[in-house]
Parts: sequence; C-alpha cells; structure tokens
Amino acid sequence: MPSLRPSLLRPTLLLALLGPIPGVALRLGLVHAPIVWETTLYGVAILGAAFLLAWAAEVAQLDISQTLAIAVLALIAVLPEYAVDLFLAYRAGQDQRAGLGVGESEAHEFAIANMTGANRLLIGIGWALVVLIFYWRSKSRHVRLRNAQRTDVGFLLVATLWAFSIPIRGELGMLDLLVLGGLFVAYIMRAAREEVEEPELIGAAAAIGSLPKVPRRVLNVALFVYSATAILFVAEPFAHGLIEIGKTFGINEFLLIQWVAPLASEAPEIIIAILFTWRLKAQAGLGTLISSKVNQWTLLVGTIPLVFVIGALDFVPFALDSVQKEEIFLTAAQSLFAVAVIANLSISRGEAMALLVLFLGQFLLPIPAVRIGFAIGYVTLAVGMFVASRDVRGNLILALRHVLRPVKQPPERTRAEAGLGPTGQDRRDDS
Repeated sequence: MPSLRPSLLRPTLLLALLGPIPGVALRLGLVHAPIVWETTLYGVAILGAAFLLAWAAEVAQLDISQTLAIAVLALIAVLPEYAVDLFLAYRAGQDQRAGLGVGESEAHEFAIANMTGANRLLIGIGWALVVLIFYWRSKSRHVRLRNAQRTDVGFLLVATLWAFSIPIRGELGMLDLLVLGGLFVAYIMRAAREEVEEPELIGAAAAIGSLPKVPRRVLNVALFVYSATAILFVAEPFAHGLIEIGKTFGINEFLLIQWVAPLASEAPEIIIAILFTWRLKAQAGLGTLISSKVNQWTLLVGTIPLVFVIGALDFVPFALDSVQKEEIFLTAAQSLFAVAVIANLSISRGEAMALLVLFLGQFLLPIPAVRIGFAIGYVTLAVGMFVASRDVRGNLILALRHVLRPVKQPPERTRAEAGLGPTGQDRRDDS
C-alpha cells in the first residue's frame, strides 16, 4: 500500500524551526537591532521554541515509559514560563545579596508578574476559548472531561487552597517549595497510576510521529535540545527588553512582563488546544490546558523561592510587596472559581463566558481596588456554588478522595488492543 505518512515539509514546522534563529543570533552578538525589534525577535524565538517543545512532548509519549513520560511532559509544559519567571527570581535573589530589599529591586518587583499572568491567561482565555469554539463548531453547550481528570481537579483544589496562605504570610519560602513541590510529585505519581491513552497526534506532531522509530527518536531529542537551548539563550534579554521598552515608551513594565511574556509562552498550548477543538476533540484540548494549570500552579510557583535562595546564596524567603500579594490573591481566587466550575467534569457555554468576562474585566482595569474586588467576587461565586449546589460539594469531595485513594496499576494494552495506529490515531476514524 502507498505510504500515508504526513510530510515533514510543513510550513508550521519550518517556521517554528526558523523562529529561534534571529533571536539566538542577536543574543550571540552576530547581528544588532533597535530594542523594540530585538525584544520582538526574542519573543518570536520563545514562541517558535515553545511550539517545537509542545510537538516533541506529544511525540515523546510514543517512545518513553508511562511514568517518565508524565514527569518529562509536566516539566516541559512549563519550561517557557520558567525561562522568564525564574530568571527574574534569580536576579531578585542576587539583588537581595547586594542589599536591595522589597521596593528597591526591579527584578523582585517583576518576579511574580509572569507567573500570575500565565496562570490567569490559561483559565480566562484558554479554557474559555476551547468551550466557546466547540459550541460554535458543534452547537454543544458543554465540554465534558474524562473521569480520570478528577485527579487534576483534586490537586488543583489543594494547591489553590494552599495558595491563599501565600499573601497572608506575605512571602514565598521553602515551605511553599515543600508543599507545592510535594503536590507536584504526588500528582505525577498519582497520574502515573491512571490509565493513560495513546496520544492523538495532529499536524506537525503527526508528521514527526509517523517517522520510523530511530529517526523519530533522534529528531525528537534534537528538537528538545534545540528549543530548550534557544529558550535559555533568549529568556534574559527578552525580559530585559520588555522592561526597557516600558521605560522608553512610558508603558507599565509590570504589565508587559505579566501579559506580553506569557503570551509568547502560552500561545502554543492554547493554539494546539484550539486545533483539537476545531476537530471536535474539545475534551483533549481542554484536558491539556487543565493539566498545564496544575503543573504551573504547583511546580512553577514552588520553584520560585528555591531559585531566589540560589541567587541570594542565603536561606531567606521571597518577601512579597502589596501588589504581589494582590496578584497572588486574585490568581488564587480565579483558580478557586475555576475549580468549582469544573467540579462536575464539564464546562458550559455560560460558565466559559463568565470566565472570559471576569478575566477581561480585571485585565482592562488594573487598579488595586478593582483587583481586590474581582478577587472577592471570584471567591464569593465559588463559595456560593459550593453552598448552593449539592452536586458541586459532592464532586469536590469526590475529587479529593480520588487524589488520596490508591489506584491499581491498569493492565498494559498494546496498540492493536487499543485500536490505535502508529501515531495514536484511532483506526476506526479512517473508516
């Protein structure tokens, strides 16, 4: 039979491969450009590398063990966010060592911004768009999740409840690393015991996944190394460039770090989720974004104080200023409302509109009193749902039990038994 293998000569794959080159060339001093163009090209480099990481992460599930796949993919999913966020945390630690405290260190001021922006974008834009696009395509008013994602709901709930303690304590410290890092490890171990489906690859990922085993593995490793190296090369000048642009043009630097940087790193995940949804695979698209939220809300947040300590060369907590406390409180409040929404493993069109409108409201009005007001509104809605709905209460309790209850290792299934082809496509879809 003739080969039906997708071609690697796809415009999206070629663009993603070329994307990091100008930024890396700038970083190495091979070329020069004005600050706006430099920062733009650094952002394009992160965007292209993030797409490559996303595709390579999907394809990796064909080749590595279940437990290792979950651990590696969870780390890869937040690498673009790590690059900017942890660079700023490290610089804040260096400033701490130099004697600059809260209010004196520019890096300290911006270190929380990228993390809170990335987390709120995932829910307010990513989750909402998946549901609304699915409604537009199918006229279905709900996107339903797999039962196995009660694990995600449970861990997201626990991490969110802990996050409320951070602004109360006024710091991110090694206790947060212990708790949130421990939650992440437990999430990996718990997810590893769930039955994991073969990946359904589309687009560039399907083209890579269709290669013979050895070329596929070699190419995938090369993509990991290439994209990770590019991100690490350009993260520092990208963050620095955003700050300089803000100073030059009178734009709030905090907002640039909080929203422009996460747009570059979150775009691939959101776009891939939208592509799944466009093919009426909204369950897969939304499930991916929810898993990414769990990863960011545990591992990313928990690692900030560790990197700060490394930069400071001292076991001191990352003290929060008033704006950072407000931002974390607002992010935790949005997360609590989102958990209440997905407690029954579905999101309706109305709930998606609520997530989107509430996000746009607090985004367009970045005033302290407004942020606090929206945070209180999120918490009020979540508590109201919990008190008024027996279904919400029951499902949240079930999610917590699902996290704590041991699960037997599911029996291994071959691709033939699962009805899956070499790239994870269901053979029944071809009929």
